[in-house]
Formats: sequence, C-alpha cells, structure tokens
Amino acid sequence: MATAAPSAASRIAVVTGASSGIGASTARQLAAAGYRVVLTARRKDRIEALAEQITKAGHQATAYALDVTDRAAVDEFATAFKTIGVLVNNAGGALGADPVATGDPADWRQMYETNVIGTLHLTQALLPKLDASGDGTVVVVSSTAGHGTYEGGAGYVAAKHGAHVLAETLRLEIVGRPVRVIEIAPGMVKTDEFALTRFSGDTEKAEKVYEGVAEPLTADDVADTITWAITRPSHVNVDLLVLRPRAQASNTKVHREL
Repeated sequence: MATAAPSAASRIAVVTGASSGIGASTARQLAAAGYRVVLTARRKDRIEALAEQITKAGHQATAYALDVTDRAAVDEFATAFKTIGVLVNNAGGALGADPVATGDPADWRQMYETNVIGTLHLTQALLPKLDASGDGTVVVVSSTAGHGTYEGGAGYVAAKHGAHVLAETLRLEIVGRPVRVIEIAPGMVKTDEFALTRFSGDTEKAEKVYEGVAEPLTADDVADTITWAITRPSHVNVDLLVLRPRAQASNTKVHREL
C-alpha cells in the first residue's frame, strides 16, 4: 500500500531525542515522507547539524534545543504551534544493568523522568495542537523491555512499562477524537550510543550486548517502522507494533554465533 501524503494541516512532526539514533533516523525519514520536522534534544549542535543536512536534501527541518524533563521549557516550546500533525515521543534511554538489590535509585529516577515524565510533558503540552489539526498522531517509542522482564533490567523495564501504559491508557481516554496513539516497541537495536550510555562509556560492556548477533536492528529499521505506521491512512491505528531482529526470540533468548 502506498504511503499517504500528509495533509497541509498535519504536516508538522515533532521528534524528541532527535540528536542521534532512532530519533535522528526518524526525523530524516519523516522529512523525506513530506513532513516538516521539528527536531528536539538537549544537544543543540547535533540537532542543528541534522536540520541542516535535511534541508540540504531538499526537505524541511527546524532544530529546537529542549530538555523534555523541564515542564516550563516544554510549555514554552508548545506555544510556537497552532497545530501539529505528529508527535514522536522518542527521548529516553537506559542507565545501568544492576540487580534490584544494588541498583542506583538516581539512575532509576532519571530513567523514569526521561522515558515516562518526558513523554507525559510533551503529550500533554501538544495534545491540543494535535486535536486542532483534525488528524493527529502520537507515537510512543517504548521497548520490548516494557513488555517483559529480564535480570539486571528492572529500572529500565519499569520505565518502559510506564511508557507502554501511558500510551495504552491515552488511547482509551481520547477515543473518538481525531488523534491516533501508536506504540512502537523495538527489541535489540544497535546504535552508536544506547549501550554505551547504559554502561557509562564502557566500550567492552557495550559491545558484549551485541556480541555474536549477526544483524541486530538498526536505527533506520526502527525509523522505517515508525514512518510506516504514521503514514497509514488516518482511520488505521497501529496500536502496538513489536519488532526484533530475526536472531532475537525474546528479551532473554538471542541466537549468537560465537
């Protein structure tokens, strides 16, 4: 099925966490699909460089430095729009892989603030703008971690489960309004920063995550899926789409060629 071109009233797509990985790839692909993308992230230099790349490719992009955990900043950001068509809540991430008994509460708190409260902030601030478009879409990029536990992952699992429940509940609460709620839950995705950030820059630990896995998902794979879901006809809602590499059967069952 061919993708649907966005209508004039719903051409603006806000992407959080757009400075790298899935967010950056999603911004590129939505821009190529005809959206005017607004890139948000804390790293201003990264999103400005990406916006320039997208613009040079003949598409439309704007960079806006934003910390999704800062509600006052989010509310100010929202005043820039009368309507928007798409909100991709992608900002998030994992910190640490310690068991519950020794996990750092500060890491847990930061993961919850970014993955859940940040998503709540943007969704609350921009929902009226999505409504006003007459054809809005909220995307929550969660994780397979939000759908199944694993040892050493409790803090991240709890945060991503919170993001999953937020999306599921929002869909119930706004049914009948012209806004879709889509959840995309990726499994093992190899990006430049995810595992490295999780293990505080420890390259050896980060590489172990993907060791022996021939083809983990890429940021482009996930972005392609997000873009596909967004560009379905307006009456089609992809409630939940789980994607994993072929080598991964579950959070704890991965085929490794060692």
